[in-house]
This record gives sequence, C-alpha cells and structure tokens, in this order.
Amino acid sequence: MIDFNVPPFTGREFTYMKKAVQNRKICGDGEFTKKDEAYLNDRFGFAASYLTTSGTAALEMAALLTGIGPGDEVILPSYTFCSTADAFVQRGAKLVFVDIRPDTMNIDERLIEDAITDRTKVIAVVDYAGVACDMDQIREIADRHHLRIVEDAAQAVGSYYKDRPCGLLGDFGCFSFHETKNYSMGEGGAILLPDLTHRDQAEIYREKGTDRSQFFRGQIDKYTWRDYGSSYLPSDLNAAYLWAQLEQFDLIMEDRLKSWKHYQEGLRDLADAGYIELPYVPEDCKHNAHMFYIKTESLQVRTDLIAYLKAQGVWAVFHYIPLHSSPAGQKFGRFHGEDLYTTRESERLLRLPLYFGLTGKDCQYVIDQVHRFFLQR
Repeated sequence: MIDFNVPPFTGREFTYMKKAVQNRKICGDGEFTKKDEAYLNDRFGFAASYLTTSGTAALEMAALLTGIGPGDEVILPSYTFCSTADAFVQRGAKLVFVDIRPDTMNIDERLIEDAITDRTKVIAVVDYAGVACDMDQIREIADRHHLRIVEDAAQAVGSYYKDRPCGLLGDFGCFSFHETKNYSMGEGGAILLPDLTHRDQAEIYREKGTDRSQFFRGQIDKYTWRDYGSSYLPSDLNAAYLWAQLEQFDLIMEDRLKSWKHYQEGLRDLADAGYIELPYVPEDCKHNAHMFYIKTESLQVRTDLIAYLKAQGVWAVFHYIPLHSSPAGQKFGRFHGEDLYTTRESERLLRLPLYFGLTGKDCQYVIDQVHRFFLQR
C-alpha cells in the first residue's frame, strides 16, 4: 500500500525530545521552542513568530489581533479547511464567501471588492497547495478600504510570492505543523508577525491572558492577568520534534519537489490528451511541493479513479467540501456572487500521495496506475 501521507521524520527527533526532557523543561518556551522561532524569523524575515498548539490556534490568535467582533464581516474563500472560518466565527463575525480562481484554487482577487460592505473588517486568504494568492492586488484593496489581511499559509511553509515569503504577505500570517504538512510537530502551528506592533498583545493572548512574557524579559517586576487569552503555547517536546526537521529544511523541500516534478512530467501526456488537468503555478510564485493534485473531467470520473487506485494499493484522496454548502457555513455565513468554480472544481480535484521519503519507484507506480485507469476507459 502506498500511503497518501507519511509524517516527516529525519532521525534526530527522539534525540532532541530526550534532551528536552533532560533540560527539565517540557512545557512551552523551552530551548527548542526558542530555536524553532529564531529559525523562522531568520530564514523568512518575520519580526516575531510564536509556536502554537496548532494552525487553528494560530488563526484564532490572528482573528483576535484583528479586533474583529460580533456584527463584523470577514471575506474568505469557501474552498478551505473549516479552521479558517472557525477563527472568525468564534469572535461572532459573519462569513462572506467568494468564489475561487479555477487555475490556482485560491480566492479570486477580482471578486473581493464587490463583497465589501461597511461591516467588513478582514480579508482572509488561503495559499492553497503552497501557492500564494495574488497578494499585490489584495493588499491594494485592503489598504484602500482600511481592512486587515489574515494569511492562512498553513500549507505554504517555504513558499514565496514575488520573492516574499508566504506568511509575511498579510497583517498576520499562520503556519501549520500538523503531521500532514511538509514540516511537522504532530499538532502545531505558528503565528507570524511582519512587525512588532502587535507583539505584546500576541504574547498576552498566547500566555492565557497574562503579561508573563514581558516579565521574563525583565520589562515588568511581576506578571498579572491583562486580557482574554488561552493556552496556545505548545510543549517543548513538540518543538524538539520540529527542530529536527527545520535543521533539514532544504533536504525535505528538495525531496518533495523531486516527487512533485516526477508527477508533473509523468502525467503531462494525459493532460495534453485532455484526460486530466495538472496544477498551475503562476510565474511570480514559488511553491513548496506541499501537494500534487490532478483534476478529472467530472465527479464520477474522480470517484472511479479513487476506487481504482485503492484497488491497486494507492491511497489517493479528494480534498475540501466547500464550506458554504455545509450546515455550519450556511448558519454562520453567506456566499456573495455566483459559485462558478468553487463547487465544480472541488468535485474534480484529486490528491496523489506526496511526502518526504516517497521513493521514485512508488511515485512511478502511481503514475503508471493513473495511466492504466484512463487506458481502460
């Protein structure tokens, strides 16, 4: 069986986790938490980054930092994971879904402005498959209407837009280090700040509402409860696991890109013949090989292909069910404009196995089985 995903593992994770235990500091903000955050800041130019218990937690912190509240609206794509929406629903905000671009599966920047009302406070964008949105246009719209941008870069660690790293393209960025992501700590994430304007408030939210971080920096002589907060800080054991992978950041990236290119080249003939569509990456974007997907002619073809691949020992999966069609999406939001592509494209998309350590032999086997499926038809 070729699994759809295998969590990344470099071989030094247990060594570092043992060291964290020996340090007698397995709660948050230990040696490895600091190493991870320093690495992210140095590599990508964040003014500050804070590890969180999940990408969901990072999004919740970002929503808090925007100041969004009951009666406010957030514009976002419907084709995303529910965490993107949950973060704002928790603040009492109304979700306003707009259609996606069929080429990148990202929010269609041309539709955002028409969805803006006097209640709009935030634009939430998602870098699907590690490919950035058209952020220059989105930033121009946000600035003109005095809106905040939250960048859900959960899938885009190591991706770039016009030489700018994903996670740094909005007012607040969010990474995920879930086991399905390129770099993992099991469950985990990070909130990313482009400047220090919101640093103190971010630390208060992350430290259960206290100014504990300022106390440890010696800025105050005692810490106290200042505001709403939660336990967003992960264990240093998780951070130690992640550090083993950040140390091998480029190795993991190159390995995934090799598999991605193998799929791209091996399936190009089927795309040229019109059987499938391959991923599109705009020229001004550099992706991180987070996933490789194909699009089939219809939902039925996709369903049949998934079943065929499973019978051949290949685990391939579809992805999101559009949020606006879900019970919660209908309860907490509305779709603005026409759903031309969100549902149609979501029903055609199929993700192939891709993970660190996927062998060339297994990759070729998947390619061969996809070919055989269409030959049989």
